[in-house]
Amino acid sequence: MKRGSTTFLKLVVLLIGIVMLTLCIVGLPWIAIHANEDTPALNRALYPILISMFISAVPFFIALYQAWKVLAYIDKGQAFSMLSVTALKRIKYCAAIISGLYLVTSPLFYYLAQKDDAPGILLIALIIMFASIIIATFAALLQRLLQEAIDIKSENDLTV
Repeated sequence: MKRGSTTFLKLVVLLIGIVMLTLCIVGLPWIAIHANEDTPALNRALYPILISMFISAVPFFIALYQAWKVLAYIDKGQAFSMLSVTALKRIKYCAAIISGLYLVTSPLFYYLAQKDDAPGILLIALIIMFASIIIATFAALLQRLLQEAIDIKSENDLTV
């Protein structure tokens, strides 16, 4: 495959990484600083949510790096290799971890939404959780298909 055929997708991955890094460096601390000091009950729920968001950024960036590696393998003509299967497996695990983190913290999102009378907060958690589940499912499907293609290819290479 021609080098650079995945340039657009690499730019999208890079843009997503820059946006998420900006949100982690600027957005989440801004929320923590400007939290309402008048209601300490909200702060008790807000800070664990913000911490879980920071923690979920780690598997997110790992998955983003793995996606970058898959695109690099495609550029090098190594798309049908065990390296791609391993990268997809890591993406699947990272997405499952993110979904699990938001599942564990969803009661806190619910509590915050009830106390602040803002049901959109709970909707954000649900969207992130279900998007992660979809990504994990899609990565698992691609991993399985790629593994079967590699098995068929190696079987055909052994046939004379």
